[in-house]
Amino acid sequence: MLHVHSLLRWAIVLAGIWAVIRAIKGVSGKTPFTATDKKAGMFFMIFFDIQLVVGLLVFFFFSPLAQTGLQDMGAAMKNPVVRFFTVEHEVMAIIALALVHIGYSKVKKAATDAQKHKYALIFYGIVMLILIKQIPWPFYEALGKGWF
Repeated sequence: MLHVHSLLRWAIVLAGIWAVIRAIKGVSGKTPFTATDKKAGMFFMIFFDIQLVVGLLVFFFFSPLAQTGLQDMGAAMKNPVVRFFTVEHEVMAIIALALVHIGYSKVKKAATDAQKHKYALIFYGIVMLILIKQIPWPFYEALGKGWF
C-alpha cells in the first residue's frame, strides 16, 4: 500500500502541474475556459481523492511510523521524522485536499472564463506549493523515501 501511495503522488504532481499550466495559459493569454481546462482540475481532484483513501489505509494499517506516533504522541512530537509522518504530512494533505475541492467548486461556479482561470491558478497553485513542501522527497535527508 505504501508503494501505491508513493506512485499516486506522481499522478497528483503531474495532474497538478497540468492544471496550473492550463490556468497560467488561461490567465496570461486571456483564453476561453475549455473542457480540457476543466478536465485538468477534475483529474487533479480525483487523484487527490484516491490518494486520501490510500493514505488513510497506509496511516491506520500499514505505517509503522504512524503506529509509533499514535501510541505515544508526546514522544512523536519530539522526533521530527515520526512527527512528520504522524501529524504534519496528514494535516497538510487534508488542507490541500480541501483547497483542491474548494478551488474546483469556485472554478465551476465562476461567471467568466477569466475568473475560472484565476481561481484555478490561485487554488491549484497553492495546493502545488503545499505538495512540494509535504512530499517526503528523496533529497530530504531525514524523510527521503525514494522516488517510487
